[in-house]
Amino acid sequence: MNIKMLSMGALALAMVGGTAMAGSTSALDDPAKMSPFFTDAGMKTMKSEKDFMTAWQAMKPDEQKAVLKDCGDTTLNKSHADFCAMAKKMGG
Repeated sequence: MNIKMLSMGALALAMVGGTAMAGSTSALDDPAKMSPFFTDAGMKTMKSEKDFMTAWQAMKPDEQKAVLKDCGDTTLNKSHADFCAMAKKMGG
């Protein structure tokens, strides 16, 4: 009985831990990728549309796709709404 409970507990912990880790892999939360689009270190003020386009075009196509995919997620889009609106304008 104890082994069964321990196994179930370990399985539940692995599932919860895996989900938490997967949630933090958003391209929108990667400062290295996002800093070219903002004027400040806190990434609160976006650059002009022209500068945004320059930064967007400097990204690799697979990075652009990852950003657009993350912007399609309603939860992520809420916290990055202005950025996502501009990214969708640039990338489709």
